[in-house]
Amino acid sequence: MALPHALPAEAIDVLPFGPQLAHERSVALFKSDDLEVIRMVLPAGKRMPEHKVTGGLVLHCIEGRLRVDIDSRQHALGAGQLLHLLGNVAHAVSAIEDSSALLTLVVRR
Repeated sequence: MALPHALPAEAIDVLPFGPQLAHERSVALFKSDDLEVIRMVLPAGKRMPEHKVTGGLVLHCIEGRLRVDIDSRQHALGAGQLLHLLGNVAHAVSAIEDSSALLTLVVRR
């Protein structure tokens, strides 16, 4: 069964999970014609392999620490930090600590 997405103008809680983080999973919060927003949860040591998305993206670390690999460079993200990438940029994301983040994708058709 698919989880329901938030409706337009509906408030969504994106506060840190805190002690509950280890029990949470990634979930799509909403998707529209031009945006998709995902609450991403990555346990320490977990890695999303290198990939690209057609549209741009914003990765906002809510809690924990993430590493984003782009080409041969590593970019660290701590709680409260974000980074954006243009479309078609190959990248990988790793969790240095148990982490949650808000991932906003620009949808290109």
